[in-house]
Amino acid sequence: MNRDDLLASRILIVDDEDDNVRLLEDLLAREGFTQLVATTDPSRAMDLVDAFAPDLILLDLKMPELDGYAILETLGRTLDRDAFLPVIVLTADPSRSARHRALGLGAKDFLTKPLDTFEVALRVWNTLETRMLFKALRDVAPGREAVPGWRGGS
Repeated sequence: MNRDDLLASRILIVDDEDDNVRLLEDLLAREGFTQLVATTDPSRAMDLVDAFAPDLILLDLKMPELDGYAILETLGRTLDRDAFLPVIVLTADPSRSARHRALGLGAKDFLTKPLDTFEVALRVWNTLETRMLFKALRDVAPGREAVPGWRGGS
């Protein structure tokens, strides 16, 4: 795995605020990522997951009609048991209950707004590296049972 492998990752951004989407798109483009899809309409999130097959989702929690918690719940119900699609939650809600709920629903990381763009970039790189290592391990040992403790694992 090298930098180019990570830069080829597909990243989906789901946030109802245009300014937040532009900030994240600009940040990720400066880092060298080119496969970015974003939506300000959370009702499109699952269709985009199916069509785009992202390696990482950056997800806001507080959105009208369909919030990030509902998207996390849907991902948990619809992804294969041994899938590893990391979600980094980006929210203005710094409460312990929001962190616990999002992480309990399968989010792999939790960042609060206003965003520290340097930290966002580091966490994106680290999370994508974990995703690539997971895919490499799955390719080496296909058909193995899910690791206990992974979302959906036994």
